[in-house]
Amino acid sequence: MIDLSSIRDAGRALEGVAHRTPVIESHSMNEISGVQLYFKAETLQRTGSFKFRGAYNALRQMTPAEKRRGVVTYSSGNHGQAVALSARLVGTDVVVVMPSDAPKSKQNATRAYGATIVPYDRATEDRLELASQIADKEGRLLIQPYDDERVITGQGTIGLELAEQCGSLDAVFVPVGGGGLISGISLALAELMPSCAVIGVEPSDADDTRRSLEAGYRVSITAPTTIADGLRSTQPGELTFPIIERHVQRIVTVAEVEIIEATRLLFERLKLVVEPSGACSVAAAVLQPGQLPRAARAGVILSGGNVDPSTFAEILLHR
Repeated sequence: MIDLSSIRDAGRALEGVAHRTPVIESHSMNEISGVQLYFKAETLQRTGSFKFRGAYNALRQMTPAEKRRGVVTYSSGNHGQAVALSARLVGTDVVVVMPSDAPKSKQNATRAYGATIVPYDRATEDRLELASQIADKEGRLLIQPYDDERVITGQGTIGLELAEQCGSLDAVFVPVGGGGLISGISLALAELMPSCAVIGVEPSDADDTRRSLEAGYRVSITAPTTIADGLRSTQPGELTFPIIERHVQRIVTVAEVEIIEATRLLFERLKLVVEPSGACSVAAAVLQPGQLPRAARAGVILSGGNVDPSTFAEILLHR
């Protein structure tokens, strides 16, 4: 069961292991949006994204026998890096099933943390099926990137910190892939800040969660094409979707050009390197007028900063 008590417990376990990431303000971004914005920079978290919180919270609870057998996971990059570092910290072995077209920087970083990568074709192969086969064959513990209560609970610690750092907020904008991040944050804020609207943000071509909420059940879409490579989920999670239904006010979508512009704005105005997936929240909060009343106070989750250098250079030059 995930509740505020379990999220607080995860927060205590992460003390001295995960970074307490800063909240950054920007007068120019406030002027553009008409809203008082507080940017939670998970780009500065260990492994470069929020994923470390959930991964470490899951692996710290492994039994000695499970550690001897090792873990397996699947990831487009950020979760894989987080599990790899967490595995090193708790003393176990890890295999990461990763799409062959994942950014080279993410593949290289995952290997550098000590993981063995098993590549797959995201257009023709099922990553969960591959990871499950490895788990069964080798006796490894399968750590899913978002459909795991321990992972969701770890991500919820961002909500704890946000409440402590910002005080009362009218809304929080959160990028949405499989839903682990927004589930954890919304569960924490439902108790800490019940009047705060949690707003999910998806790329327009990767809007499986938006469609699912409209339909009232988990909708599956074809593998999407988007520059936000960390948000290419084709269906919200079995555990995360009911939480989103219960605690998330709405899902909004952003176009590719808005994601690119938001990524560039963050570099130019805040001097932060944010990957396109992590900039989706900014695309909605800053570039889509009318999401909130003027002078509202809103948190904006910058979920990761692991962008391939060549991709980032193209974004900065895009006009």
